[in-house]
Amino acid sequence: MAYEIPVTQARAELAELINRVVYGGERVVVTRHGKPLVALVSAADLERLESEEAAEREQVIRSVSSIGSSASAPGERHRFGIAAEYRGGQGPAD
Repeated sequence: MAYEIPVTQARAELAELINRVVYGGERVVVTRHGKPLVALVSAADLERLESEEAAEREQVIRSVSSIGSSASAPGERHRFGIAAEYRGGQGPAD
């Protein structure tokens, strides 16, 4: 579970928050008006999250690619098709 702290308080306690994340293994969520704004995570956590994200992206690409190699029924080859394009760095998560 993450420790939540308002942005105004986080400014004053940044060094302590960094220590909690790095040495205490905590995750800190900085809020503004009670809504999550940013999260402080260790560099190791960030690397793990990015690695998992890349693996999931590759799995989606493999799944979509395998759809294109499926055989079509005779006469239906050009009637239906699935088109997909991966555009790295675009979308709501990036």
